[in-house]
Amino acid sequence: MGYLLLAGAIAAEVAATTAMKYTEGFTRLWPSLVTSLGYVVSFALLAQTLKTVQIGTAYAIWSGVGTAAIAVLGLLLFGEGLSPAKVAGILLIIGGVMVLNLGGTAH
Repeated sequence: MGYLLLAGAIAAEVAATTAMKYTEGFTRLWPSLVTSLGYVVSFALLAQTLKTVQIGTAYAIWSGVGTAAIAVLGLLLFGEGLSPAKVAGILLIIGGVMVLNLGGTAH
């Protein structure tokens, strides 16, 4: 259940960050509300996730997957460039999350 909550937290964070692009510096009401609500939902779900998933693992997945997703959405929705450095960065993020997860659950 923890990882399902984490997936919801990631989705809410990605939606909030994407909506932020449309706020024009928080001068537009609806995108600003979506951004605010998305972050509140994301943090609430992340907090629930931490009841069953280790904080280092949960945060690495939440931030890493969210960052990679936003980079891809920037490319697809906003026409941002895709340089070799950006590809390398996304791959390093994914690799780092995998290494943290493979590190085990020793306490």
